[in-house]
Order: sequence, then C-alpha cells, then structure tokens
Amino acid sequence: MSKKLFTPGPGNIPQFIRVQLAKDIIHHRMGDYQHVLFEVANKLRRVFQTVEDVLILTTSGTGAMESAIVNFFSKGDEVLVINTGFFGERFIQICKTFALTVHSLDYEWGSTYQLDDVKRVLTEHPNIKGVFVTYHETSTGVVNNLKDLGEFVRHTNALLIADCISGMIHHPFNFDEWHVDCALASSQKGFLLPPGLAFVALSKKAKERMEYATLPKYFWDYSKYLSYYKRGQNPYTPSISLVLALNVALDYLLEKGIDKVIEEKRKLREYSEAKLTEIGFTSFIKDESIKGNVLVPVLTNDVDIDKLVEFLDNRYDISVSKGQGKYADKMLRVGLLSEFTEEDIDNLVEKILEYKAINETE
Repeated sequence: MSKKLFTPGPGNIPQFIRVQLAKDIIHHRMGDYQHVLFEVANKLRRVFQTVEDVLILTTSGTGAMESAIVNFFSKGDEVLVINTGFFGERFIQICKTFALTVHSLDYEWGSTYQLDDVKRVLTEHPNIKGVFVTYHETSTGVVNNLKDLGEFVRHTNALLIADCISGMIHHPFNFDEWHVDCALASSQKGFLLPPGLAFVALSKKAKERMEYATLPKYFWDYSKYLSYYKRGQNPYTPSISLVLALNVALDYLLEKGIDKVIEEKRKLREYSEAKLTEIGFTSFIKDESIKGNVLVPVLTNDVDIDKLVEFLDNRYDISVSKGQGKYADKMLRVGLLSEFTEEDIDNLVEKILEYKAINETE
C-alpha cells in the first residue's frame, strides 16, 4: 500500500517524476547541465509570469525566506510584515534575527489583511523598505490579495516580498503585472517534487536594492547566482537530480496548463470541504472569497486530532496534518497538493468515519 499524503506539503510524487529521479545524475559544470538549466530558467519565467530572472536555490522554503531578507536589507532597516498566520509570524522571527526594525499588522487566523491598514502604516513610517506578505497561508488556507497590494506598494520606496511557497501553481499569479519585487516558492508544493529546491523571482527594483544591503551573506548572495546564471550554472553544487526532475515537472505543468491545474484544485477543494462538513467538521474560513485551493482547514470539538492522525497513519498509511499554533488540537488540515481525485477524498472520509465509529463505541 502506498502512503497517501493529504498534507500541506510535501505531497505524493507522480510516477513519471520518480522515474526521472531514479536516473543517473550529470555533472553541474558540464554542457548538458548548462542546457537543462537554461531550459528550466525559461520555463520558470513562464510559470511566474515574468521576463525577469528566477533563481534556483538548493534549500527549503524557509531558507528562501531568509535569503530574501539578507539580500535586500541592512541592520536596523524598517520593514512591515503582514501577519495572517504561522508563516507570517516566521517572517517576523527571521527579520528580528537579523536586527531589522519590524512593524507588524497582525490579523486573526482565518482572515486576510486590510489594504487601508497597510496604507496607514506606510504613511506613518515612510522609511519602511520592505513589505512582507504570505500569498497562501499554509496554516490557515487563506489566500491574500497580492494584486491590490502590489499596485499600492509599487508607488512607495518599499519592496514587496511575497512568500508564494504554497501559493504558486494552484492559484493565479503574475509577477510582472502584480508588481511583486521578490516572490519565493519551493519544490515540494505545487511543483510536484520532493523538498530541496527553492525559487526566487527578482524585479529590477529588487536587484537595485541589493547593491545597498549590508547584512552578511555568502551562500545566499543573489548577485553570485545572477552572475553564474548568465553562463548556465549555479554558484555552488545544486541538487542536480531535483533540477533535472524540475525540468520534467515544468514540461508536464505547462503542457497541461496552469489555468487547468488551478480549476481542478478549486473544484477538489470545494468537494473535499463539503464532504468533511457533512460528517461533522466545521469550515475554518468563513469568507469564501479568500479560501485557497490546496488546503481544507476544518475545526472539531468532538474528535481527538492527534489520535485521528495516528489512526489514519498507522492503519491506512494516510497522512493528514493537525493545525498549527493555537489551533494544534482543534484543527484538521487536509492538503490537496497531490494529484488526488474525488474517489481519494471519499476514501479519506470513509476512514475518518470508521475512526469516529470506533471511538463512539469505546
């Protein structure tokens, strides 16, 4: 029995990707790798909807978050973090680690930000040099409006830095038209790969700001990546197998069509949420317009989440996730990153009902 990963990432790896990952690697300083890297770079531009550079880092999503901070800022710089959940809080923590002066707009989990609040803070603090936001907040399933935020921030001195780690592929995104300055993504979410790669898109405004940043960096130095990319190389040894698999995954996604992927995920999320509420769970997000497509967060008062997670994993090789932060014991998070069908959802619901029946009779 193969494990089903109904988690917020990583998801199940498609068979054609696993076949590619099993192949021999090539050397990252040879011409065949150079050819692949140029191909991948162009395909990533299509996914991000940009004419600008999209860097590939060998790291996790959190590594990409840190890399953005050290490349654009100096000690003491003022920044604004729009905090709508666990990963908004992570931006705050990383910024404080590097001694930035952090202003934060903190919102209740399950809600989105208010643009008027952002306008007020940037007006009151004109020296703010960066605005951080999470596109799709993995802890809550909320999608934050990047388009309107980008339209406002573009007219200020600040960079707009967006964590798109669980937002890319499965939600509409246009780096250039939305005026995002730095967008972060990673391989284990919408890109159908194992963890290990992160992607960083940079605007011209962001590249200019790099020249004035004095925070220490070596491995994360974007200028090195940009220099090496011109000749189809990475500055350091990359995860070669993942880059080769990324090339295959991008071919699949682009041939299928990102719009089609988005629509399929939207329908599956709606189906999954309906099925879970039918068996007694409560939808966490009340505003339909801010619900993302790859996570179904539901609340319960009568199910021990830890025991349910353990039951599904031990008996059926099904992985689901509990909530994060203050919702750790109250929330079930069903991730839809894998290429699931309605039949897969029905099977999951059946197993949850089995758990509930067993515990009702004990």
